[in-house]
Amino acid sequence: MMPEIRVTPLGAGQDVGRSCILVSISGKNVMLDCGMHMGYNDDRRFPDFSYITQSGRLTDFLDCVIIRWMMNWKSRRTMQAMCWGQPCSRLKWAQSLWSTRSVEVFVWCLSEIAGGRRKTTSLLHFLCQGDYNMTPDRHLGAAWIDKCRPNLLITESTYATTIRDSKRCRERDFLKKVHETVERGGKVLIPVFALGRAQELCILLETFWERMNLKVPIYFSTGLTEKANHYYKLFITWTNQKIRKTFVQRNMFEFKHIKAFDRTFADNPGPMVVFATPGMLHAGQSLQIFRKWAGNEKNMVIMPGYCVQGTVGHKILSGQRKLEMEGRQMLEVKMQVEYMSFSAHADAKGIMQLVGQAEPESVLLVHGEAKKMEFLRQKIEQEFRVSCYMPANGETVTLPTSPSIPVGISLGLLKREMVQGMKGRLGHGSRGQVTGGWVDCIIPFFTGLLPEAKKPRLLHGTLIMKDNNFRLVSSEQALKELGLAEHQLRFTCRVHLQDTRKEQETALRVYSHLKSTLKDHCVQHLPDGSVTVESILIQAAAHSEDPGTKVLLVSWTYQVRRMSITSTPGDLTRYCVVCNV
Repeated sequence: MMPEIRVTPLGAGQDVGRSCILVSISGKNVMLDCGMHMGYNDDRRFPDFSYITQSGRLTDFLDCVIIRWMMNWKSRRTMQAMCWGQPCSRLKWAQSLWSTRSVEVFVWCLSEIAGGRRKTTSLLHFLCQGDYNMTPDRHLGAAWIDKCRPNLLITESTYATTIRDSKRCRERDFLKKVHETVERGGKVLIPVFALGRAQELCILLETFWERMNLKVPIYFSTGLTEKANHYYKLFITWTNQKIRKTFVQRNMFEFKHIKAFDRTFADNPGPMVVFATPGMLHAGQSLQIFRKWAGNEKNMVIMPGYCVQGTVGHKILSGQRKLEMEGRQMLEVKMQVEYMSFSAHADAKGIMQLVGQAEPESVLLVHGEAKKMEFLRQKIEQEFRVSCYMPANGETVTLPTSPSIPVGISLGLLKREMVQGMKGRLGHGSRGQVTGGWVDCIIPFFTGLLPEAKKPRLLHGTLIMKDNNFRLVSSEQALKELGLAEHQLRFTCRVHLQDTRKEQETALRVYSHLKSTLKDHCVQHLPDGSVTVESILIQAAAHSEDPGTKVLLVSWTYQVRRMSITSTPGDLTRYCVVCNV
């Protein structure tokens, strides 16, 4: 029975927010992420764990929980509370890699959060992407990935139908609007998520303020943003090459013009720029500042990222100017509202680029809007000729797989199997792949005019498994390594002939006929009366019951099928019959 991968979104299935994906593979249940939906304040805010079990402990059903984000103890306790209050001490927590003998699970956070990359040698593997961006930032390089060819690629699709304009144009417009607002005495609120966009826009404004010699204060909210900046200072190797090069002269995260924000600063007169979390204006310090500044038309709020439906950010971007807040209080929005996409999520072009780099067998889309995901799904299937899925929450997708087993091939076997007459020389290395019991090997040749150099070719050899590694070698080498004696297997067919002569005379007439017919092959009459054609052996024997009938025994070895001989053993028997011996 071929193994399969089963995927069930507990959240983020045809929806943005509360990312939580359950993957079952080789009898192991792995839960990826456990996020919250920012548009709800009830039970819908959390993933629906009833899809795992209606009763009982989650730890009885989960083998591993992988969280993409950096965690502290407080966030881990939150995770435990979300799991119906069940203690999660028996779960294997991991942030980058978890593996068993048959399964290897790894998460690459490629752009928004600096992450590592892993290679896999497992029989089945899938790749799950976090928030990534294929466009280089000011502090991080562009996301990239090895051509790892996973069985399944799980990717977010927030901007499934969006193709962004030039990043430089967006940065220019952003700086222009911020500058114009503070010049007229207004305040600018920029709701951001603590990690990624906050650092990106801080570097952008820091550079602009220094170039323009501006004195207007810039603040970022304390808390997670401040901690994230501290980590960037410590681990400068997370960043791109430009920041690493200038690190000796100046650490780009040691901001001169950007200071930590205090709540009392929001009431200060005069212009200022504030980066505050969270990025969707659904709670926290950003929402508090927004409520204070929303009534002044001089002020501006710039939304740099995606906002889930139901959040204050989504409402003001949709054009709402009167908002019902907590306690049924009405808030009139007079400040200017701008949307400028500096999101860490890749656009449609970036998602397609990542799929092309990874070359997966199948693709599964999560964390996106259903209509937009459907458009991207069709594009992926048309361009890459792979199956693409977009399950809703609670819907299970079952993916049959064809596991690939790496096989090393001996150089001697390759040389022996090369087509005679070819003058190409063997490349730097070779890899075989066992699929369904057959061994297909791609042999790269480096020669000027070698026809069909990349065409798969069938090899004949002996497969040896030792120390969980597979090697394909010649039968002679296998016998020598294993210390075994060669055994020859012969196949025999019987032909009954009406002939009253003696067995020796019958064999002699068969020899004479084959000698005259198969002139290009070695036909011999042995002293014991038998006849050979190459390795094919023909013997004449008397019938046990009918003295007037002779039995021709035609036997051959398995290797005969590889001989460049025009006649098969079946042809030889037909020759004997036609002879009327």
